[in-house]
Amino acid sequence: MYHTTFPSDLPVPQDDGACAHLVNTKLASLPLTATSGEPIDLSALPGLTILFCYPRTGAPGETIPDEWNAIPGARGCTPQACAFRDMKAELGVHGVNNLFGLSTQDTKYQTEVKERLHLPFELLSDDELRLVGALKLPTFQWEDSVLVRRLTLAIRNGTIVKVWYPVFPPDKSAEEVAMWLKERES
Repeated sequence: MYHTTFPSDLPVPQDDGACAHLVNTKLASLPLTATSGEPIDLSALPGLTILFCYPRTGAPGETIPDEWNAIPGARGCTPQACAFRDMKAELGVHGVNNLFGLSTQDTKYQTEVKERLHLPFELLSDDELRLVGALKLPTFQWEDSVLVRRLTLAIRNGTIVKVWYPVFPPDKSAEEVAMWLKERES
């Protein structure tokens, strides 16, 4: 298992209302390339899909600059992905049919991450900002890239039914989804 930690003094992101419009939104057909190389059309998937969006994962040996840590909600992509990895089976027991991570990083980069972290789910690349733009997801600029802010969507039969935003701390994101699923069962 790949374990990682992140600083405990990170700035906490605040809800700026940037995702308030998303619940009950029907997704358009916008196939995204998965780490498997296959196109995935989130609008066409039956049942419940969980999509966690994250800014970017760092490369092995990459030094995380203080400027990155100063961006509220930016740090923690690897802990978030690993938490979903570790809880994938439990999420399935509680009704999740599909689980994906999404960033604006390219598929080649994401494939390395998927293999290194032993992720049992696909990562989707929105490097052309098609889904981000269509849904008006919150973004921020980092160096020469537009990155999506950390959020999680529950999508049932192509319609967004729940949004977690902002997501903090990132390593608790999968637990929050699991709690929501259990509440819906009772």
